[in-house]
Amino acid sequence: MIYLVEDDRNIRKLVSYALLKEGYSVKDFASPDEFWSAMDTDFPDLILLDIMLPKEDGLSILSKIRASKETRDIPVIMLTAKSSEFDKVTGLDMGADDYISKPFGIMEMISRIKAVLRRSSKKQQSEPAFEEYRIGPLYVNHDKHIIKVDGRDIPLALKEYELLHTLLKAKGKVLSRDFLFNNIWGYDFDGESRTVDVHIRKLRQKLGECGGLIETVKGIGYKIGADEYE
Repeated sequence: MIYLVEDDRNIRKLVSYALLKEGYSVKDFASPDEFWSAMDTDFPDLILLDIMLPKEDGLSILSKIRASKETRDIPVIMLTAKSSEFDKVTGLDMGADDYISKPFGIMEMISRIKAVLRRSSKKQQSEPAFEEYRIGPLYVNHDKHIIKVDGRDIPLALKEYELLHTLLKAKGKVLSRDFLFNNIWGYDFDGESRTVDVHIRKLRQKLGECGGLIETVKGIGYKIGADEYE
């Protein structure tokens, strides 16, 4: 089931028709209130979410989705104005899985939806039910989404957490910027290296004394030193 949140009636009709032709089940909502009412009943496999909405904008809705343990793993594709790079970057930093710029082609939209659903399915199949890491004062429980340094909770944005988790899973292997970008962001977007570097810097700052565990490998990427693992 795909949920479409879009206040433009013509876009809702066009997108819903295209999704139904592709064999997807779809529910469309003209307002955030209608969307939240549906979320109280059932969760979708993917959400297409417009940014410019009445009463509550799409970024606020995305923030609430990612803040809830029950809904944080639902894939979300943002529908953005073509000229608004700020909205795209903000949405991606807040945990959107992809974005589609208006006006968009139906075939492009279908392709992006399929790609995001494939990544989501692979992620669910590959992740173990329980996974935790202890490196010095750093503790990460992936199942419960807990990050602590010296017993103190560390709040991380979704992409920051995914970076940390990916580095921890690599167990000391060097991961290139391209690898990190493609596995965490997973779409075509200008400024891959800059995006990864900015998020690594923010992650190090939030981890405080444990930020130094993330090592820069000049000209390649990043790693958490193998000798740091218990």
